[in-house]
Amino acid sequence: MSEPIQDTRNFIVADDDDGIRLDRWFRRHLPDASFNIVSRWARTGQLRVDGKRVAPGDHIAAGQTIRVPPLEAPAPAKARPKKERVALSPEDQELIQSMVIHKDRAAIVLNKPPGLATQGGTKTERHVDGLLDGIQFEAEGRPKLVHRLDKDTSGVLLVARSSGAAAHFSKAFSSRTARKLYWALVVGVPSIEDGMVELPIAKQPGTGGEKMHVSLKEGQPARTRYRVIERAGNTTAWVQLEPYTGRTHQLRVHMAAIGHPIVGDGKYGHQEAFLTGGISRKMHLHARRLRVDHPDGSKLDVSADPPRHFVESLAHLGFDLELGDALPFDPPKYSETPEGKKKAVSAAAKARRKDRKGERRSRGTR
Repeated sequence: MSEPIQDTRNFIVADDDDGIRLDRWFRRHLPDASFNIVSRWARTGQLRVDGKRVAPGDHIAAGQTIRVPPLEAPAPAKARPKKERVALSPEDQELIQSMVIHKDRAAIVLNKPPGLATQGGTKTERHVDGLLDGIQFEAEGRPKLVHRLDKDTSGVLLVARSSGAAAHFSKAFSSRTARKLYWALVVGVPSIEDGMVELPIAKQPGTGGEKMHVSLKEGQPARTRYRVIERAGNTTAWVQLEPYTGRTHQLRVHMAAIGHPIVGDGKYGHQEAFLTGGISRKMHLHARRLRVDHPDGSKLDVSADPPRHFVESLAHLGFDLELGDALPFDPPKYSETPEGKKKAVSAAAKARRKDRKGERRSRGTR
């Protein structure tokens, strides 16, 4: 058995780590303590926060004390060299900085171009995450992605400038208080101009998770609101899309499922998604606007201009770009949310019970 490399230690949670999960704190500050080690410490009561037993998934707060037991020295053969980041080229520096459309102490907002992946993957070496060193500016830490966009989707992409800001924004996205609005060109014109698509989405078998599909049996709940901005006869419509859930490829899957695939989306619309007459074959899906609570208590509300091919297609179809923001960016009606529906049903049942109780009292007084 290996010897402990040091005695029990106590750490004070810094303001920058306020609200993060305990296992993430270890990945950030004590990467040599693997998740399995942290889990074992928690299970055996050796790991404590303010003297109390905790689980790896518990959230910690600034000022709390983390008691960390001695860490066994790892076997030399298992030691891995730390991967160093490659310095950005002048071209990459210029690219990432040209994408910045908003910057403050907590956040940077980018207008991501189509064709650039948000994160790396198989055969994807150039991506936004790999370029973030170029927009560190005067901050001490490296910027952190808060959410992502598909490679061929353009538009608003939020980046946090500190770990605390990342935790704040991530919570806003996971709790669905962040509001996102997209523009899209779709094939055909929906018969209902202001509609809601509620179809569960799951990974399509046999695609390695690279493609999603509607599955009533295996899918996770997914809701998308669409509203028609303008129409070009019966061939094409310019729509405003608001995802009320954040499933992979949700907007693309939902629009294809109702018979109106996004123009240029061959993955879900197949050949039908490509229009003739000079319309670009690139995907016409753009994250136009983001509204989210800022850590300083204000509201961050940023819009991104659409890419060149999108603007050219709008002009070619005779659409007026100024009409894109004419529709209100209102939150869904309370009754449209899942929680609202449950409470509405509960309130209706309560009202019926009250009415019946009143009827019984009336009969008793006759």
